[in-house]
Amino acid sequence: MVNNNNTNLTNDKEAKPDSSLQPKEEDMGFKELYEQSLNQLQYGDIAHGKVVQITSDIVMVDVGWKTEGFIPIRELKDAQGNVTISVGDNIEVFIDKRDSEGNLILSREKAAKLKVWDEIKQVSENNATIKGTVVEKVKGGLSVDIGIIAFLPGSQIDTRPVKDLDHYIGQTLDFNILKYDRKRNNVVLSRRAIVAAERELEKKETLNNISEGSVVEGIIKNITDYGIFIDLGGIDGLLHVTDISWGRIAKPAEIFHKGEKIVVKILSFDREKERVSLGLKQLRENPWERITEKYPVGALVEGKVVNLTDYGVFIELEPGVEGLVHISEMYWTREIKHPSKVMNIGDVVNVVVLEVNPEAKRVSLSLKQTTANPWEKLKEKYPVGTVVKGLVRNITNFGVFVGVEDGIDGLVHVSDISWKHRVTHPSEYFKKGQEVEAVVLNIDVDNEKFSLGIKQIEKNPWEELPQKYVPGSVVTGKITNFTDFGIFVEIEDGIEGLVHISEISSKRVKSSAELYNVGDVVSAMVKSIDVKTKKIRLSIKEMEAPTQAPSSSSSQYINNRENIGSNLAQALADVKIGGHSKE
Repeated sequence: MVNNNNTNLTNDKEAKPDSSLQPKEEDMGFKELYEQSLNQLQYGDIAHGKVVQITSDIVMVDVGWKTEGFIPIRELKDAQGNVTISVGDNIEVFIDKRDSEGNLILSREKAAKLKVWDEIKQVSENNATIKGTVVEKVKGGLSVDIGIIAFLPGSQIDTRPVKDLDHYIGQTLDFNILKYDRKRNNVVLSRRAIVAAERELEKKETLNNISEGSVVEGIIKNITDYGIFIDLGGIDGLLHVTDISWGRIAKPAEIFHKGEKIVVKILSFDREKERVSLGLKQLRENPWERITEKYPVGALVEGKVVNLTDYGVFIELEPGVEGLVHISEMYWTREIKHPSKVMNIGDVVNVVVLEVNPEAKRVSLSLKQTTANPWEKLKEKYPVGTVVKGLVRNITNFGVFVGVEDGIDGLVHVSDISWKHRVTHPSEYFKKGQEVEAVVLNIDVDNEKFSLGIKQIEKNPWEELPQKYVPGSVVTGKITNFTDFGIFVEIEDGIEGLVHISEISSKRVKSSAELYNVGDVVSAMVKSIDVKTKKIRLSIKEMEAPTQAPSSSSSQYINNRENIGSNLAQALADVKIGGHSKE
C-alpha cells in the first residue's frame, strides 16, 4: 500500500469511532491484534476493496476488516454513462476522508493517479517508455492521456517537422518522459528518440532487402511539383514526375495524396549516399512503342476527357496515352468560346485519329469528323450561281455574314455588295436580322468558306458601258466630288467618271474649285473606259469652243487635235498649191 498521509483512521479527531474498523481488544488474541496492526488503514493509502453494493449515486466498497466506504458513482462510469463495474468486483481505491456523518469516502480516480505518478517516476528514472493515447490538438502540440493528461510538444512528435497533427488524434503510442512536476501536475512527453530508433531499425532492414529492379511498397510522405517522396521504411525514395506515367502529368498532387500506399520499382540505388530513385510507369509496358499499330490514322476510338483548355480537349485513350482534340476539330459549324461550355472532365467520347507522333508522344484527334461534313453537303446543295435567301447575322467593315444553313454563314464581301456604289461600310445598307438575297460565288470545303455576292444578282452595268459610251461621245453629268487631281462627274446612277485636272480647261488651272462647284452640271467628252478597273476618263477641255474662226488650214490644225494627222497633210498641200499659183 502507498501511504502519503500517515494519519490513522482511528486517530482522526474529526471522525467518529467506527467499530467496524477496530474490533474490541477483549475479543481478540495477541496474534489477531498483531495482524490488525499490520493492516491498519490510514488516510492516503491505496487499498484493495470489494464492491458490495451499487446504487444510483454511490458504490459501496468493503476495504477489509468489515470497513466499508463509498465512491461517487460518477467515478465509475464510462463516456457513455454506463457503470463499468459489478457487485463482487475487486478494485483499487484511495482512502480519502470521512464526511460529516462519519462515512468513509473512497476514490478510484485518486488511486489511479497515485499509481500513474509512481509509474511516471520509474519510467523517467529508467529512461523507459509509457503508453498513452493522443486526446486532442492543443496550442503548441498534442494532449496525451497516460492516466493523467500530459503534454507532447510539436517539436517532440517526430524527428522531422509534422504539419498534420490531427493525424495522431486517437492513436495509442509509446512515449518517453521528458520531464515532470508532480506538485504542478505537469508531465512533458517526447517521441523523438523512439521514432529515431524505429527508423534506424527499419532503414537497416530496408537496405538489406532492396535492390535495383525490385518492386516495393511504400507510403507517400511528401508531394512536390517535380515528384513524390516515398517512405520505403526508414529511408525515402524519390519518384520523379517523369517516371510517374508514360503520359503527361501536370501536377502530382492532383492525382496522389499524402499517406497513400503505393507500389513502385527501384530504378537506381546508391547504398553509400542512401539515395533511391523510383519508377511507377516502369511497372507497365510503354504504350508508345506500339502506338501507331494500336491507333492508326482514321481509326474511330473511345476516350475519356481528362483536361479542358482554351485551345482544346485532352482525351485519355489509355493510361499514359492522351490525345488532343483542338478546338477547331470539335464541331463543323458550332462556335464555342471554351470547351468547358460543352464538355466535362470524365465524359466518355468517340474521336477520330488524325495524326500520331510516337517520338513527340503526341496524338491529334477530331471530334467533328465522327459525323458527316456539312460543308460537302452544302456544296452539293448550292452549286455556284444558286440564288439563296438568308438573314444578316453579323456586319463587319469587310462584309456581311448571311445565315444560309444552321450554323453555316456565307460572307458577302464589301466588294460584292454593289456594282455602282462605293460602299464605305456595309452597315450603311444592311441591318442585323434583315433578309437578303445573294448568289453563291464559291464554297471552299477544305477551308470552310462560303462566298456570296449581292451585286451578282443583277447584270454588271460596266459591261455595257463601252458600247453605250464610245470614245469621243459627249456625256452630261453632275459634279459629285473634288480632289487634288481632278473632279468626279456622275454620268448615270452610281457610275462616275474622272476629269483629270489637266483635262478641265485649256487654260492653266491650279484647282478645279476655281471653275466649278459640287452639284454643277457639266458636259464632257469620253476619252476611255476600263471595265476591269471600273474607270472612265473624261475631258471638259475637249468641249471648249475655239476663240476665233479658223482662217486657214493651219489654225484648223491647232484647234482640232483629233484630226491632227489629216489636217497637217492638208495644210502642207495648201502651202504647196499656193506657191505654185505665184509662179
